[in-house]
Amino acid sequence: MGKLILILLLSTLFLSSNDVYEQNCVKCHNNLPVSIDKYFYRYLLKYSSERSVKEAMKTYLKEPTKETTIMPEAFIKRFGVKKTTKLTEEELQKALDIYWDKYKVFGKLK
Repeated sequence: MGKLILILLLSTLFLSSNDVYEQNCVKCHNNLPVSIDKYFYRYLLKYSSERSVKEAMKTYLKEPTKETTIMPEAFIKRFGVKKTTKLTEEELQKALDIYWDKYKVFGKLK
């Protein structure tokens, strides 16, 4: 019985961590004409490393500005600058970690 409760608790924690990304990132980006993976590749081209990409994204999401966006000016004119994230520091980090793991190209190229 104790093992079952532990398994259920761990499953709930794992699923809820993925929900941070799905509910707060994917949900809104699905309404835009640019798929969410395209943002990732723009960040990767500009910042290269996992640490740099995540730091740049975190900085932007906490305080988005026209000057710090990676999107072209035409995109910003049409859709505007993103609103500041309401995620906690921990939730934001989880979302960025999930996003990185989903779209990273390292180890996937042959």
